[in-house]
Amino acid sequence: MALQGPQKTLAQLVGVVVVMGALAWASVPFYSWFCRVTGFGGETSVADSGSDTVLEETIKVRFDASVERDFPWVFKPVEREMELRIGETGLAFYEASNPTDRPIAGTASYNVAPYEAGGFFTKIDCFCFTEQVLAPGETVLMPVTFYVDPEITTDRDAKYVHRITLSYTFHETDLPEDFAALDVAQPKDTDLN
Repeated sequence: MALQGPQKTLAQLVGVVVVMGALAWASVPFYSWFCRVTGFGGETSVADSGSDTVLEETIKVRFDASVERDFPWVFKPVEREMELRIGETGLAFYEASNPTDRPIAGTASYNVAPYEAGGFFTKIDCFCFTEQVLAPGETVLMPVTFYVDPEITTDRDAKYVHRITLSYTFHETDLPEDFAALDVAQPKDTDLN
């Protein structure tokens, strides 16, 4: 029995809603994968070791740091800019301080500008790969080891990039269970009147 009139229209409408929902559900992981693979949106690459090729041509890397609104850490790059040969392994440090009286966990999101350089900026090791926990009053240096892939010099768009900015923003996350015990709540004033 074939659907007719309003039933056919309703079935088509439900089909469209299901397809749109499936596409919306799949779009976030697909977009994330696409950015990691292509460097789109300033997403960086990751490698286990440094580049096999180091060129004589140099590039400047600028370091930027921020924290999300109401996140109490003080977070800044130790060095604002460095110049290195393309393919050379670089090591930069960021400093983070927790000026509060409680342990705080944070994770760093990052990007690279200009976006054309994202796929060529390769991290070997980075504090942003894991959650960071700072005790009350603690200050730490957090390293990032990286290189700029020599293939940047032959890319149609990226070959004109002479300065790259690596930006991090820290966001507060829930304390891991083993640190949660350290987070001693302060007694709260209660008004019994």
